[in-house]
Amino acid sequence: MDAVDRGVVDALRVEGRLSYAELARKVNLSSSTVHERVAKLESSGVISGYRAVVDPRQIGLGVTALIGVQPGEYGRDDDIALALEAMPEVESCYSVAGEEAFIVLVRVASVDDLHRYLGRLRAIDGVSRTRTAVVLATRFEGRPVAAGDGAGRGAGAATLGSRG
Repeated sequence: MDAVDRGVVDALRVEGRLSYAELARKVNLSSSTVHERVAKLESSGVISGYRAVVDPRQIGLGVTALIGVQPGEYGRDDDIALALEAMPEVESCYSVAGEEAFIVLVRVASVDDLHRYLGRLRAIDGVSRTRTAVVLATRFEGRPVAAGDGAGRGAGAATLGSRG
């Protein structure tokens, strides 16, 4: 991935609905060249999809929690991960180093729903303990960060198509 591809990715992470013409203007290329680059980024898996970002509160999911999941002595990470994946309340699941094997981001409608979910989570075969942090306020999330170039670019580095 070269600097132009990084500029294309950065622009799409900020606004995934840009037309090829708008994207071309942001990265100073022709629309046909941008179209080819986006197609290549999609086929290589750099761009894996497009989605709508929805405010969870607006769809009735007012409680967010981060839950650490610790397996027992005989708990198998792969089995636990499959069980977590099958739970619709789990938005994200991260395999982590430390006491917990996973940190999951869960969204539910109410504290009562969170309580019921935790009971189901603790009933997964192989789960020994959980540790829950209820989110009181979200300062920001899903923030598009500049694509890394391996050269230690800082957060304030200029990128193609950045807005000032």
